[in-house]
Amino acid sequence: MAWSIDDIPDLTGRTAVVTGPTGGLGLVSAKVLAAKGAGVVVAGRHLDTAGVVRSEILLDHPEALIETRRLDLGSLDSIGAFSEAVTGDHPSIDLLINNAGVMGTPRLETADGFELQFGTNHLGHFALTALMMPAILRAGRGRVVTVTSYARHFRVAVDPDDLGMEGGYDTWLAYGRSKMCNHQFALELQHRLAAAGAAAASLSAHPGMSHTNLHAASVAASGGGRSQRFFHLWARTLGTSAAAGALPQLRAATDPGLPGGSLVAPRWVVAGAPVRRPTLRRFTRERSMLWEVSERATGIPFDVAGMVERAAG
Repeated sequence: MAWSIDDIPDLTGRTAVVTGPTGGLGLVSAKVLAAKGAGVVVAGRHLDTAGVVRSEILLDHPEALIETRRLDLGSLDSIGAFSEAVTGDHPSIDLLINNAGVMGTPRLETADGFELQFGTNHLGHFALTALMMPAILRAGRGRVVTVTSYARHFRVAVDPDDLGMEGGYDTWLAYGRSKMCNHQFALELQHRLAAAGAAAASLSAHPGMSHTNLHAASVAASGGGRSQRFFHLWARTLGTSAAAGALPQLRAATDPGLPGGSLVAPRWVVAGAPVRRPTLRRFTRERSMLWEVSERATGIPFDVAGMVERAAG
């Protein structure tokens, strides 16, 4: 029988952090997790919009535990402030869903000078996960779910000497690079957690072709170029709903039967029930290099083994 939200167990007493929860997949995920009893930290760039999400959830679930926090994944200062505040209030975090993202933008930069899609989609979530990891480890069987995309198959290599793609920027190759990094990061994190003997797990998910506000935002950000308009029309015509697109990340987040390192995606690539899919495990050298590049770029050391040892002590 196909997996559905009815298969999600009771999450009462657990704390979840969802990035990008003010629309699309993140909004659906926040609503479902709250409905299942989890305390949900709604992490968005704009507190007023996050407040609207909180109100929507409380309207349907008056007993839900919902917090709104400001988080700009394009700013390391914002990530640091967010992580300090949340882990100060919640010493243990059961679930982190790295869902937020930007797509199909012209060449722009984050507050810290990184190419926007790489800086937000990958580096921002790398930094956030690193700073949240001690709290995730304290939860025991905490989980990190990082949302990737079929665009990861574009297989654009990360050049440590040209992270900004200044040697030749292409909107969609840059997006594909960031999504490949999301997947490789999730796999490398699981590798390091397992090697350190941690009970926590890292998984990844991709939504298939889901028609969400991210597509519309990419058209607006790009100025509505021909390729962007075509992609948006394709997603609107063939794509699934945000509710269907969120199922892979919800299963990755809550299915106790899934082992760390799993990739959950639609059965038919762009649509279908969420199932476990094969992962690209052979690029171990690339994954390790990406980890080192990410540490240097963000200035945040991510010593998983050391964190696990300190959590156990």
